[in-house]
Amino acid sequence: MMTNKVAGYQRGEGTLPDRHWLWPLYGQGLDALGRDGAPIEVPLPVPAADQLLVRHDAVGLCFSDTKVIAAGESHPRLLGRDMKQNPVVLGHEVALTVVAVGAHLADRYRPGDRFIMQADIYYRGVGLAYGYALQGGLSQYNLVGEEILNGDEGCYLIPMADATGYAQGALTEPWACVVAAYRIVYRKAWKPGGTVAVVAGPAVDPDTVLGDPFDPAGAPAQVLMVGLPAGLRAELEAAATARGSNLTALDSLEALVGTDVTPRFDDLVLLGADAEMYARLEPLAAKGALIALVGAAGLAGPAPVDVGRLHYDGLGLMGTASAEIGAAYAPIRTEFQPGGCMALVGAAGPMGQMHFQRALQAPVPPRVIAATSRVMDRLHLLPAKYASLIDARSDVTRVLTLASTGISPEAFVTALCNATDGKGYDDVVILAPSAGVVEQTYPLLAPGGVMNIFAGLPRGTRAMLDLTAVVSKGVRLIGSSGSLIDDLRHMLEVTERGALDPNLSVVAVAGLNAAKEGLAGVMHSQYPGKVVIYPQVLAFPLTRLSDLAQSLPSVYAKLGPNESWTVEAERAFLEELLP
Repeated sequence: MMTNKVAGYQRGEGTLPDRHWLWPLYGQGLDALGRDGAPIEVPLPVPAADQLLVRHDAVGLCFSDTKVIAAGESHPRLLGRDMKQNPVVLGHEVALTVVAVGAHLADRYRPGDRFIMQADIYYRGVGLAYGYALQGGLSQYNLVGEEILNGDEGCYLIPMADATGYAQGALTEPWACVVAAYRIVYRKAWKPGGTVAVVAGPAVDPDTVLGDPFDPAGAPAQVLMVGLPAGLRAELEAAATARGSNLTALDSLEALVGTDVTPRFDDLVLLGADAEMYARLEPLAAKGALIALVGAAGLAGPAPVDVGRLHYDGLGLMGTASAEIGAAYAPIRTEFQPGGCMALVGAAGPMGQMHFQRALQAPVPPRVIAATSRVMDRLHLLPAKYASLIDARSDVTRVLTLASTGISPEAFVTALCNATDGKGYDDVVILAPSAGVVEQTYPLLAPGGVMNIFAGLPRGTRAMLDLTAVVSKGVRLIGSSGSLIDDLRHMLEVTERGALDPNLSVVAVAGLNAAKEGLAGVMHSQYPGKVVIYPQVLAFPLTRLSDLAQSLPSVYAKLGPNESWTVEAERAFLEELLP
């Protein structure tokens, strides 16, 4: 039930203050956050005719925020910025309410309109992320202008239903990154208008055929070929001429690589490659490129795979054991296998828990879900926290939580393998930023299995992998980073129809003054879930939900199963603490 106080707050009613509080970050390190360890008070901005004044209602703290704190002005999104003169206000996971409308926008917006924010904003081709280039949610109020309301993808504000909670809305942003990992659509042919390199390696099958990898929607602009067997070369020449692609034959691998080893190919097709050839050519893959391996004969021994680029650049690595190039472009499955076996490696953190919850709440979940972490003290909370979801799924036959420390690497891998009765995993999601973890779990993929590099490994992080499995077993390696505005819309729709509840991710809540403490906790992995800041509540300390029984018993009484955050608990919290 909503009280008059909370109902009026939700409608954006009340007198606006003359001043408000925010947390500026003046440089590198947690000591550069705020002044004397506290937020600062500044005049409340007044919206111009083409601006909105918005009130930040809830902000999720993200590990990405701590990366900005650790890097300061060297962060890729902040290069060239003088943070001492132009500090950053963090907070990109945000729910907000319009409280004042500029004269030119009065026909489109009104006070009380509730929104979530797509954090990655592009305006006239320039990236202006909320909580990075633009002031973020760790401020009580903010101005929203042209770059957000009329950006390159339209409006970056997405309306939120009245019944949706503020934390629910704010946490659709990290949740969108999770659902985006399962919504990627990979090409099933060469990129129209793109660039292709088809390169023969030391073990190329002389009978290799094309198999029509051209997309009916359009041909690549340029195709380069190196060392192809005569029959394949003739076939490719005829096909390229017929499709209108510019075809160039090079004399050697050196001529292809040259001295300019920069990503420039949308499709890399490696025929009979060995590990050395793969290592030389992988850096030529452009962002979003597909690397197709055709034939396994040369792939004895591990090859260095840049798992950081799989994550950040969205590369796809696939192959075929046949001698047909087109067969390598069989569809790449990105949704987990219904009724299959799924391993979440490094699952104890907030994002890992989201993957775990999503699997449990899927229409047809995996029958086996294995969740691992280095230590058990946070991992063991998973089956307890999600006990009601687990108990409701008779089609999930086994949930395994396994710590990788305290046992030998061999015993760890054996225990994971035994959970599938030796059949292997259809899906392995890498949530731990470790090349060693990738190397350790890659052999556990079942035929046709997919490994998704979800963890933020830096570009240039290489895992030594036997790529024979990509060809002979048909396994696929993919990666994902961030989300698109369509993913955010999708996640909000899923939330509002009750299919997934982001509130289950909340582990602690706080007022704005405690944001620095919350960020320190995120930085040091102290919270097995999401910390949510309520900027309009200033002085409430950072409090785990389980501890609300002592500090706010009226709020604790509104928690859901296993002490989970709810819309009703949030309303009780605001009723108690709003000015």
